[in-house]
Amino acid sequence: MRSRAWMCASVLVLAAAGCGGENAATPAAASVRETFPTPSPADSNASKNILSVLTVEHEVDVRAQREGLVQQINVEEGQKVTTGEVLARLDDRSLAMELEKARADLLVAQNNVKSKEAEKQAKEANLRRQKLMRDAGLSSEADLEEAQFEATAVGYEVDSWKALVNSSQAQIQSLKIDVEQTQFRAPFPGVVLRRYLRQGQNVAKDDPGFRVSQLEPLQVHVQVPEATGGKPRIGIGTQIFAVVEPEHSYSARIIKVSPTVDPASDSYDVTMQLSGPGLSALSPGMAVRVAWPPGAAAPKP
Repeated sequence: MRSRAWMCASVLVLAAAGCGGENAATPAAASVRETFPTPSPADSNASKNILSVLTVEHEVDVRAQREGLVQQINVEEGQKVTTGEVLARLDDRSLAMELEKARADLLVAQNNVKSKEAEKQAKEANLRRQKLMRDAGLSSEADLEEAQFEATAVGYEVDSWKALVNSSQAQIQSLKIDVEQTQFRAPFPGVVLRRYLRQGQNVAKDDPGFRVSQLEPLQVHVQVPEATGGKPRIGIGTQIFAVVEPEHSYSARIIKVSPTVDPASDSYDVTMQLSGPGLSALSPGMAVRVAWPPGAAAPKP
């Protein structure tokens, strides 16, 4: 009897221990789950600075349009220029002589046209007289045919001289273009950043002569990660800070947003244009920080 009682008690103790173990495991599992909480999403509207540089839309090398010898240089680096201003010239003396000869040939052709047109009028008048005389029986058929031949021949001569006039005019226009191609001209108002030419230098076609850049309007190009959220709208404003003067901000507005995303960087291009007061202190090439996203409170640079 004692043996049976002892066995029953042991079974009850083991059963109780099993139930207690099951309940004790629950807090431990909960503790493990709390050790790796799900991270909260980053605030996509958090403002930050994007580093970039000031640029302008137009900055080009003015190149030689033909080969030749540099005869004259009119501007130096740092000098402001206007649209069409002649920056330098190649030697154009031979072209100038050809142009003068072409103009003289044109004058000769034009005078010959006038002379032959007057002669044509005389020949046509003679032809009309010969027809009247032939009808009246006062001249022969041969005289009439000769008058017709002379009138027709002088008409061809008039056409030939008119063709020479047109040819001379075309040659003059071609030579004018050649003369213009000996000149380096500013394509837009701006400043000369660099002069590549030296007086007396021989240049080939497409050799660079000057680098000319606009001074305004100033623009900023940035690459924005696609993960920052939806693309901004054109016209939205933001603030820009010059790295050398971080305490002062400038206003800019978005003027262009790329419709595509670069798969290599998962970003898209945004172009902004500066406006407002104080821009005279800025120049192309300066490092700036752009407050992003547009419309957010600007962080301290």
